[in-house]
Amino acid sequence: MNKIDKLIDYIKKSNKIVFFGGAGVSTESGLKDFRSKDGLYNEKYDYPPEEILSHHFFIDNTSEFYKFYKDKLDVGKLTYNITHEVLASLEKQGKLSSIITQNIDGFHQLAGSKNVLELHGSIHRNYCMECGKFYDKDYVFNSKDIPICSCGGIIKPDVVLYEEGLNSDTIHKAIKEISTCDLLIIGGTSLNVYPAASFIRYFKGKYMVLINKDSTNYDDMCDLVIHDSLGKVFNKIKKDIID
Repeated sequence: MNKIDKLIDYIKKSNKIVFFGGAGVSTESGLKDFRSKDGLYNEKYDYPPEEILSHHFFIDNTSEFYKFYKDKLDVGKLTYNITHEVLASLEKQGKLSSIITQNIDGFHQLAGSKNVLELHGSIHRNYCMECGKFYDKDYVFNSKDIPICSCGGIIKPDVVLYEEGLNSDTIHKAIKEISTCDLLIIGGTSLNVYPAASFIRYFKGKYMVLINKDSTNYDDMCDLVIHDSLGKVFNKIKKDIID
């Protein structure tokens, strides 16, 4: 039995599956990740991306922040891919309990998934820092320079920047989901972003599976490691379980 078939066997045997995903889930939709050799962190900017995507930089250099944000984080006409699609189908079947994502693109919801825990927020939600009024992503990405509220306040994306804490309610829900599932599938993440990566240590179930092109520091913890593309793996899952 090859590794993908082994994963399919795990899925068939499991009653509560949780998927924990990172940037690699959306790269096959055309979005760049951050840490691969082709990622945003290896491109040349006046400031390092970690600096631009920090709380203090947003406050002190809002215009520069939005230049980078609009250029690199606008999903435009991009949409969900086979991985998002299959996960939504597994949820509809009652097999998948939740998706815990580090991504901010909203592709899981677009594919039809309902129980999505967004650890780092979403580009689809933006709020005025003065009055709290919410705006959609199109208002922000189509605005000139800094997006401004009707009250005159600066609009901030509802995404977790460096130096900002994760939402405590989302953290509690994520840990509860991971600690009570029997199959945890980790996909498209280097597991280098904390505290999110540390959540998988709460897993107490039967099978922990990691699907990632590159090896991680958590490979040895897993029952099954597949160093391959998510698209290839989930295409096979679709043929064997969904279709």
